[in-house]
Amino acid sequence: MSEQWAAVAAAIDQRMVELGILQRDLAERAHVSQAIVRELQHNTAQRRRSARTLEALSTALGWHPRHLHAILSGEQPPARSEATPLAADEIAGQLAAIQSRLRSIEDRLDEVHAYLAKGDINE
Repeated sequence: MSEQWAAVAAAIDQRMVELGILQRDLAERAHVSQAIVRELQHNTAQRRRSARTLEALSTALGWHPRHLHAILSGEQPPARSEATPLAADEIAGQLAAIQSRLRSIEDRLDEVHAYLAKGDINE
């Protein structure tokens, strides 16, 4: 059976649109490089991926960990309810990603506040 990388690309792309996230966001959530997300989303490099990579991306997209494996194999993806509970290290990783994202948002808000405090707004 041939691997269906185009179907994986379409699924990732559609889910990212549904969630309103960018490649950078998905890469941070899944703890993979943005280049890997780009390659998979645009189907530019059809090569063997580690089980951990596809599982991390599936989980980061809110799917069952084996979701992308199933799509790649041409099978019906398992329902999210069939997912096993997250391990402590997975929870810690997700919390670290959330914390990093919040720090980034805080930094941007500080920049906006500083800009507004200068009074450089043209009326």
